[in-house]
Amino acid sequence: MPDLHYEEPLLADLYDLDSGWSIDRDFYLSLAGKPPQRILDLGCGTGLLCHAYAGLGHAVTGVDPAKAMLDVARRKPNGERIEWIRSDAQSFRSAERFDLIIMTGNAFQVFLEDRDILATFATMRDHLAENGRIAFESRNPALDWPSRWNRDADLDAGGCIIRQSRRVLAMTDKRIAFDTIYALGDRTLVSSSALLFLSRDEIEARLTASGLQVEAVYGDWACQPFDAATAEEMVFIARAA
Repeated sequence: MPDLHYEEPLLADLYDLDSGWSIDRDFYLSLAGKPPQRILDLGCGTGLLCHAYAGLGHAVTGVDPAKAMLDVARRKPNGERIEWIRSDAQSFRSAERFDLIIMTGNAFQVFLEDRDILATFATMRDHLAENGRIAFESRNPALDWPSRWNRDADLDAGGCIIRQSRRVLAMTDKRIAFDTIYALGDRTLVSSSALLFLSRDEIEARLTASGLQVEAVYGDWACQPFDAATAEEMVFIARAA
């Protein structure tokens, strides 16, 4: 099941305030090439990238397991031009084959078990068009993420200030468990999450086992080489082997 901050309608409406357009989305948008391309966004959330792709003339399918997020996505400009499907990445099936398949926002890390990682990579492999590419990212496990994540922030929702707090609860067996707390006037919502932090080698091994070949691994959104000691992100580009 999706975490509460994806599935609760009130929090889904607020999602773009904390996760709006950013440099990583510029990177993914640039991968599409000349339209029209067939693009699959697995874990599309509120559809920011889907709408940007559709606005450029691409044929876009957005897939997400959270109904509340898809409801927000459908209401945006270009929403009627995009195929929206409620599904998790592991079980998504379509007769369509795609030139570009993306998974953004570190969504890859929500898969805590190998069976789910391999099922997701199988979905990507099975839906690739000839010469199609896959792109996704995962955070570098060498960095001290718990110290970066314990923070408070205020979200301005049209003049209504919402206090958002993140608290890391534990880090064990390559997983970080944390709560995100939203104080909305007299109401408090708590979303509990867990993410898996695999190394570059561990991810590449699972890609290879899934019939995929790594084309590039970048350490940032400017396509600099990945440095295991300093890079925040591991950005993978892959093709069918």
